[in-house]
Amino acid sequence: MDIQYLLWLQNFRNSINDAWTPFMEWVSMFATTFLIMIPVFYYWNKSKKDGLFVLVSYYFAMLVTPITKLTACVYRPWIREAKIIPAGDAIKTATGYSFPSGHTTTCGPLAGGMGVVTWKNKKLRWLSVIFFAFVLLTAFSRNYLGVHTPQDVIVAILITVVGLIVGAKLVNYLAEHPEKENMVLLIVLIICVLGLVYITVKPYPMDYTAEGKLLVDPQKMMNDGYGDIGKVIGFCIARFIEKTWIRFRPTGTTVKGVIICLLALVPMWLLKDFFSPFLKSTLGGNWGKLSFSIIYTFYYIALIPLVLKLLDKWLHAGEKRGAKA
Repeated sequence: MDIQYLLWLQNFRNSINDAWTPFMEWVSMFATTFLIMIPVFYYWNKSKKDGLFVLVSYYFAMLVTPITKLTACVYRPWIREAKIIPAGDAIKTATGYSFPSGHTTTCGPLAGGMGVVTWKNKKLRWLSVIFFAFVLLTAFSRNYLGVHTPQDVIVAILITVVGLIVGAKLVNYLAEHPEKENMVLLIVLIICVLGLVYITVKPYPMDYTAEGKLLVDPQKMMNDGYGDIGKVIGFCIARFIEKTWIRFRPTGTTVKGVIICLLALVPMWLLKDFFSPFLKSTLGGNWGKLSFSIIYTFYYIALIPLVLKLLDKWLHAGEKRGAKA
């Protein structure tokens, strides 16, 4: 039934000459490339606690998803059924195994978490609806483009829901018991290391085509796993440093604060667009992705908060000097 559904969508795409394909590709691209900048901006600018809730939910999904993918080792739809032809360039970004959908478990906690956060403000509930709708749209886009089955995205949404619940409870618990956070970070870090060992040494399917070519290369399938777990490792390190020594305060939604935070987002795009390919070509797919994820996460969890704190001190010192003069 899942394959029949994808074939039905494929026939629909063909009947409208792929008119919706560019939009669906954009949805998938935005979900995994730029969406994270919204909660990061919120973390820097508006609410540290709410930003952490969204990001912790996201890291939960980033830990669960690769371990699930690399345990189940479900082949992509076009490998299972030759009649399925992914739309546009979707096949290029459909890396790793199929189950569950990584795009959906990336978008779900980020957009879903922002939906939960903005729902608290009655004036912003219209924005919550957009965030929640974007989660569903991203999930559907993976079916529409022919790169995931319905069960791939359904399970991804379930991981999202669990992630949001875990994120909310954990952030609230640690707000009441801050003395326990170091232990939690250490436990998560150990789980990450064990997860890396597991996905590296476990056996993988080694199926070959009739011509003797390996159907799916497990080493390439591991790339995303190393990258996703690297994000969680980066968070544990950066969060420990930020909460121990930096302890920044959000800039606030002043014009100055908004501009500073918007400017700080620019290097995030540059890092992903230029530095990530360099590390992958230098260190290889697995270790390059792992290294980049740690650096990338450290940038927005600890480095920019440090810059914001130093700027705040400098501005306050300037105001004091002006008052004395």
